[in-house]
Amino acid sequence: MAIANPRKHLTDIDEWRRLGEAGIFPPDSRLELINGEILEMSPIGCNHAGHVIRLMNFFAIRVAGKAIMNAQNPLRLGDLSEPEPDFMLLKPTPDFYSTRHPVANDVLLLIEVADSSLEFDRNQKMHLYAMHRIPEYWLVNLNEASVEIYRKPAGDLYAEKRTLTSGDSIALSELPEITIDIGDII
Repeated sequence: MAIANPRKHLTDIDEWRRLGEAGIFPPDSRLELINGEILEMSPIGCNHAGHVIRLMNFFAIRVAGKAIMNAQNPLRLGDLSEPEPDFMLLKPTPDFYSTRHPVANDVLLLIEVADSSLEFDRNQKMHLYAMHRIPEYWLVNLNEASVEIYRKPAGDLYAEKRTLTSGDSIALSELPEITIDIGDII
């Protein structure tokens, strides 16, 4: 019997983890679970990787004792999404998140670095992060040497958006004692 209107099979986090444990995906797969869909992500290029390393080195001395840095690891957002953001600053925990993946409430700052993924990060990921109330989302736009700053989540959007470039500076909303010169990270 044919189905007149086929439906997508959305995967939840429990099924997603079982698929991973069963070895369904090749070991070198770059996959993320976004709104129940398993998405294949682009390979990480040198410029992208270098900027993630730059973020790690830049923030290391500035957040010591104030936040935990996390790069390209899972973030659990409800039952249907587990993206792996390029960089996050998380609230400190004694076990460094070794017993669970961080959730939205743990995030102080989330950063995606984008060149080929720019529109996806600017749209789908921005909406996902706003919907889960990530307080501050930065999109490092490698194509335009700028950083899009999203703050004040409201529904699936952010009420505040600014685009900064080299020469601009900004204090983190959740760690206001830390000010960033944008030229240092792009």
